[in-house]
Amino acid sequence: MNPADHPTAWEHPPTRQAWGKQLAMNVAALVAWIASWFALLAALAVFLGPGFVVVVVPFLMYSFYRAFLQLFVIAGVFRMRRVLRVYPWQLSHEIPYGLTKRTDVVGRQFGWFEFPNPARPEESLPMVFGRHWGVGWWSRRMSPRAASELKAQIGEVWFAGDPRFIGVLGAPASDGSMPRRLRFLHQQSGADEETRGVAGWGATAEDIERGRRAGVVPTRP
Repeated sequence: MNPADHPTAWEHPPTRQAWGKQLAMNVAALVAWIASWFALLAALAVFLGPGFVVVVVPFLMYSFYRAFLQLFVIAGVFRMRRVLRVYPWQLSHEIPYGLTKRTDVVGRQFGWFEFPNPARPEESLPMVFGRHWGVGWWSRRMSPRAASELKAQIGEVWFAGDPRFIGVLGAPASDGSMPRRLRFLHQQSGADEETRGVAGWGATAEDIERGRRAGVVPTRP
């Protein structure tokens, strides 16, 4: 069955499998960074001694930082599940993307994809990676200098969400049966969802409520 035929992306069994794999990998990374911190501390206390404090402390601090950062990454994985439980997959071919900064997007941006506005298909809306964590795989393929075989890996992308608010992006596996490299995309126009509804984006009250179920947080009270 075509993954886009499921009512929501979460009802597509390979998607749940891909999400579970991504969660497991990030939990394993968290455990590894915590273990490395304790291992370095034990090595300093038992084998190296005070003379090596200056050498070891930077590695201790970096391990702590990466473990702390990993907590936010794991929280993001669960946030993606919330989106996948609300929206179905859309399979998009040869859509515009880029790494340049866009003046119509506010805040941090680490690459963008354009998707049609559901209310106005002739209008495209940019969605961005709002964080740099874990987007290196995508950036290497989005680069203008990327080899054609790399660009081909994102010639088709899976998208679950609403381009006016929030979404999850995935690259197809080699056999096209499941998504991989799931990442958040955000709409960062500077307007809240009510403004998008009345300012020409065409979002209805039902669209806004659906977005909130997926985790959209209003920018205004």
